[in-house]
Amino acid sequence: DVGAAARQLTSGVTKIIANRTAFAALKVGGSVVTWGNPVIGGDSQAVARQLRSGVVSLHGSYDMAFAAVKEGGAVVTWGDPHGGGDSSAVAQQLQSGVVKLHSNWGAFAALKNDGSVV
Repeated sequence: DVGAAARQLTSGVTKIIANRTAFAALKVGGSVVTWGNPVIGGDSQAVARQLRSGVVSLHGSYDMAFAAVKEGGAVVTWGDPHGGGDSSAVAQQLQSGVVKLHSNWGAFAALKNDGSVV
């Protein structure tokens, strides 16, 4: 619920994205604040450390999860593991070099600076 995030949303927000029932806000300095349905990304505590700074873009799968691209091209995902929220199987490939991120109803695809797709 937005109540827990409200004090972090009073200033410095540069972008808000949404999926079905959750939101993510990007703030000046690259931190991310989330709220809404905890199952599909409203709760980002599992990746909170990675979302404290350095995020340059936010992306949502239409229904289930969020992804953040950080400085240097690392990608962080959270939300429903069946909808793109669990990237642990390809975590090593997402540590750097992502230049573009695309999403569909339940997944993300990352284009890397070497032309490969993860």
